[in-house]
Amino acid sequence: MRASAFRRVGTRLVVPVALTSFLCGACLAAEAGSPEDAAQPAVWTTKKLDFVFQGFTAKYSCDGLKDKVTRALLQLGAQKKDLKVREMGCVNGFGRPDPFPGVSIKMSVLQPASGSTDSSQPPVAAHWKPVKINLRDINDYPNDSGECELYEQIREKVVPLFSTRNVDLSGICVPHQESAAGPTLKLEVLQADAKDTRSASAK
Repeated sequence: MRASAFRRVGTRLVVPVALTSFLCGACLAAEAGSPEDAAQPAVWTTKKLDFVFQGFTAKYSCDGLKDKVTRALLQLGAQKKDLKVREMGCVNGFGRPDPFPGVSIKMSVLQPASGSTDSSQPPVAAHWKPVKINLRDINDYPNDSGECELYEQIREKVVPLFSTRNVDLSGICVPHQESAAGPTLKLEVLQADAKDTRSASAK
């Protein structure tokens, strides 16, 4: 007969130390898996925006602005297959700074299924994921010290199109002046799980 993992001392039931540690670990794991961190159903929703940059410190060509905005949209979770970013209102040629460069955006983004009015879209599993926006690639200058205004306008005009929380933009924009340290835009975004990234139907 196998010995029991428990033994009685008088009227008390004694639990082995190893088993106690296991039970406590299980309790902590259950507490860590809070509802806030659980997967939640979300649906793809079509969003549109005409984005015109107005700044004093950095100047952009329309194609340059298009590249940076596209990079930000993908980092925020816009569905790559459906993403359309077109230059808009440009007066100068390719690669030449424009006084008011603009882009027209059409994309699919996630929003909680509970707040959606479109019952035709099947829900997908999604989680809140931390994102740090980076507007530069490896061929650009080493920091974003002159792009504070663009980060600021992305936060004000683009970020509200996504389901986000804890949005934090560090750095103070001063016209005609680069900051000593580049701006930082951090936030949490509702994004589809890797196994469930099917595309939304374009509207």
